[in-house]
Amino acid sequence: MSTFTLDTATSRATPSPVPGKRMTVPGLKGRKVDGRTEQPIVMLTAYTMRMAQLLDPHCEMLLVGDSLGQVIYGLPSTVPVTLDMMCNHGAAVVRGSWHALVAVDMPFGSYEASPEQAFASAARVMKETGCAAVKLEGGEAMAPTVRFLTERGIPVIGHVGLTPQAVNSLGGYGARGRSEAEAAKIKADAIAVAQAGAFSVVLEGVMEELATEITRAIPVPSIGIGASAECDGQVLVTEDMLGLFERTPRFVKRYDDLASRIGAAVETYAQEVKARSFPTADQTYRPKN
Repeated sequence: MSTFTLDTATSRATPSPVPGKRMTVPGLKGRKVDGRTEQPIVMLTAYTMRMAQLLDPHCEMLLVGDSLGQVIYGLPSTVPVTLDMMCNHGAAVVRGSWHALVAVDMPFGSYEASPEQAFASAARVMKETGCAAVKLEGGEAMAPTVRFLTERGIPVIGHVGLTPQAVNSLGGYGARGRSEAEAAKIKADAIAVAQAGAFSVVLEGVMEELATEITRAIPVPSIGIGASAECDGQVLVTEDMLGLFERTPRFVKRYDDLASRIGAAVETYAQEVKARSFPTADQTYRPKN
């Protein structure tokens, strides 16, 4: 468990505690020894400076996911997300963190055309955000791009199984790997991106047995989301696990019900405003005696 604690002086005026030593790509990759990570890696999504501050003491990795398209912008999928969005939010998360390794998703259309396109996009993301790594979706077809990036100093996290950017091709967000052929393809994808140089691989929405099998087959940490407890780490969309949305995917455990709590707080505020019981003397300025 992390020894980092949130500085009580942290506020909008003083956004970050004294910087500590961040997690590194070699450090995280090295957590997997003899095919297993003894202490699972904790990863959550973050899109804003303040959320990064709150999550950072408890996480080894923070992912600025393209899921921000749906969570922040209300888009129907991750497909419309742009590089500008990812760079702006990535920079905010880096500013709000000091412990976790920050990785930024490469949005749809920013890396698929060629390894050269991927490098130009990833280099921009790293320059403008200060992040330590990028994440891209795809398996064997993307392995040459993963190799191209890693050989040029850009650490990469792979992502196989359910790949949300391909939702139009997949036909939905259902679990993957149900058939033997599909399971074999996903395993081959994971092995390919790991062999190409990815320092970690996200396994999303895959059958539990398959996720466990892949975790044992690849030499780098697997990060599960809707996969298996045997993965080397886990990631969730923070807003899902905090209960900020009424509907969440089946694989999400809701650790709180912040939507209801926020609604109740706003309801009380609205009632006090209407009753003129807010603000009181404690929240207004008066001449000093």
